Amino acid sequence: MNEYENAIELRGVNKTYKDFGLENVSFIVPKGCIMGFIGQNGAGKTTTIRSMLNITKINSGEISLLGLDHVQNEAEIKKRIAVVFDDLPFHDMFTPKDIAKILEGMYPEWNNNVYSDYLNRFELPYKKKIGKFSKGMKMKLQIACALSHNAELLIMDEATAGLDPVVRDEILHIFMEYLQDGERSILMSSHITSDLEKIADMVTFIDKGRILLTGYKDEIIERHGIIKCGYDKLTKIDPDDIVSIRTNNFGAEVMVNNKEQALSKYSDCIIDPANIDDIMLFYVHRYDKEWLR
Repeated sequence: MNEYENAIELRGVNKTYKDFGLENVSFIVPKGCIMGFIGQNGAGKTTTIRSMLNITKINSGEISLLGLDHVQNEAEIKKRIAVVFDDLPFHDMFTPKDIAKILEGMYPEWNNNVYSDYLNRFELPYKKKIGKFSKGMKMKLQIACALSHNAELLIMDEATAGLDPVVRDEILHIFMEYLQDGERSILMSSHITSDLEKIADMVTFIDKGRILLTGYKDEIIERHGIIKCGYDKLTKIDPDDIVSIRTNNFGAEVMVNNKEQALSKYSDCIIDPANIDDIMLFYVHRYDKEWLR
């Protein structure tokens, strides 16, 4: 089995549609890491993931998964990764038992004991037709399938969307278990940033087909801050320091891209910490002069 440093590498990926496209998309997911892939609906998350899986053909650029070219080694890659989409890819007439028989023939390392353990843990009936499963049960079934063939890389596209907080928390805990040996990696696409705050090591933020930020989550959070001030102080803030400005009835909130520098430059202002949700919102509005809360 090949050795690799990065579970995922995208270099200069471009894909052009009539009204949308990926533009020079580049980021890496180191082995053993959870990468949160964030952005608004329609920002390019699913197109990027479909490109990785060679479902969508890119116009230019390079993609490697597990150190292998995503086109030349597609068959080998797909035996060694697991993908969880928002919708269950199995027919409603199947039962979890039927699905085990199908997947056993597809994956060399499929493990029925592990699969049964996950079904029991998730309280999923072995012989019930999945058409009668709730959304949460269907998602748990997908995850049970994904984690039962010793996959080295788990790719999730909005998989926790629509699930209640208790189920989401349970699934996030299982992902942490999955990564414990340091040899496995996760790319988790989501617009629910609170989930990623809990478990992601790194985040990549895509907007309108472009990567705006990528790196270690804690470093990105630490770098940004929100200045709260009156309108009279806005002119004193260097435009180069500003991501965007959110206005309200009492004044303005200004996201700065270097909190440490801003603390010394604007010592008469309050600078609050930012979270991932704040950072995403302020960057989405980066071309607006000011925007309303």
